[in-house]
Amino acid sequence: LHLRLLLPAFALALGHALGFIEPVGLLLGALFVCLVFGGERLLPSWLWLSAVLVAGIALAAHLLPGFSPWPLWEPRRISSDAAPYALRLSWDKLLLGATLLAWWLGQRRAPTLSRSRAGWACLATLLAVPTLALALGMVGWQPKWPDGLLLWLAVNLGVAVLAEELLFRGLLQRALIRRLGAWPGLLLTAALFGAAHLPFSPLFALVAGIAGLGYGLALHYSGRLSLAIALHGAVNLLHILLLSYPLRLA
Repeated sequence: LHLRLLLPAFALALGHALGFIEPVGLLLGALFVCLVFGGERLLPSWLWLSAVLVAGIALAAHLLPGFSPWPLWEPRRISSDAAPYALRLSWDKLLLGATLLAWWLGQRRAPTLSRSRAGWACLATLLAVPTLALALGMVGWQPKWPDGLLLWLAVNLGVAVLAEELLFRGLLQRALIRRLGAWPGLLLTAALFGAAHLPFSPLFALVAGIAGLGYGLALHYSGRLSLAIALHGAVNLLHILLLSYPLRLA
C-alpha cells in the first residue's frame, strides 16, 4: 500500500512544484486520497462508493478549486469543420487517475469469462461508435495525421481515459454488478457514463453511453481493465485520425 500511495503523492507533488496545484488543491487532493484508501476500511461500502464517485466526478469535471490546467497546445483547428482545439493536461483528473490506479492495483483480479466475447465486444465498439457518430451528424469524415499526435495520445490515454475507466468501469461497474447482476450493472454504468457527457450535448451523451457499454463488456468478459482502457483509447484515436475533432460545428 505504501508504495502504491507514491502514485497520487507524486502527482500532487509534481503539480505543486510546477505551480499548477495550489495549497487548497493539495489539501483537497490529500483528502481524496485519504477517502479512497482510509474510507474503504472505515465507512459502509455504499457510503464509501457514493463519496468516491461524487468526489471523483468533481475532480474529473474540474469543479474543485486549487487546480490549474497545463496548456500544451494553443487553440488550433485540427479539422476544417470543427472548432479550434486546445490540448491541456488537467492535474485534477491526473490525480483522480493516479489515486484510483493505486487503489486498483491492490484489488483481486476478476476471472476471464470469455476471451471471444471480449474480442467481439471490442470489434463491435470500434465499428459502432464512429458509425453512429457519423450517422447522427456529430462528426464528418476528416482523415488526417495531426501535428503533436503522440503528445495528444499520451495525455488522452494517460489522463482522461485512465481516470474515466478506473472511475466508471473499475469502481462503479464492479460494485453495481455485485449488487444488481451483470446486465443491470453493465447497462446502468453505461447510462451513467453517457449522462456524465451530457454537458457536451444529448447526442454526444448517447454515443458515449453506447461506447461505455462496449468498454464495460470488454472488462466484464476479459476480467482486464487494461483491455477497456485500450479500447477506449483506440476509439478516441479513431476519432482524431478519421473524423471531425473535437466535434463538427453546426
